[in-house]
Amino acid sequence: MWIDSTLHSSIPSGMLILLGVGRFDNEAAVKHLVQRCSTLRIFDDGDGKMNLSILDVGGSAMVVSQFTLFGDTRKGNRPNYAEAAPPEIAERLYNLFVAELGSVLGKERVSSGMFRAMMDVELVNDGPVTLMLESPPSKSGDRA
Repeated sequence: MWIDSTLHSSIPSGMLILLGVGRFDNEAAVKHLVQRCSTLRIFDDGDGKMNLSILDVGGSAMVVSQFTLFGDTRKGNRPNYAEAAPPEIAERLYNLFVAELGSVLGKERVSSGMFRAMMDVELVNDGPVTLMLESPPSKSGDRA
């Protein structure tokens, strides 16, 4: 990942996590998503079957803040970002996600971007897996 033409961070292999924080997200959502990301079985085992997690393969993770994931394009030609969390809340939860994932995978195996910076992210996609994970709805129907 490059910021202002300077290499900011990189990982050898693992996951690129584009993290969007929604206006109803909280610490419980962060912990849920860290658990899901770290145990999701998306890496091939010896038989070529997706049966291993990032923990199993000793992979790394790069986490990039991406509020545009909450862009609503159902009306008009300009995305509406009303469902994205305000920057102060999003930055706090983003940093918590990075810290929690570091405590699960090992701090040295988690790289991150810079919140609110313009970043150039390069990805070599080694396989067909691109997934969207969401936090579960709370009893009120909002995402937890």
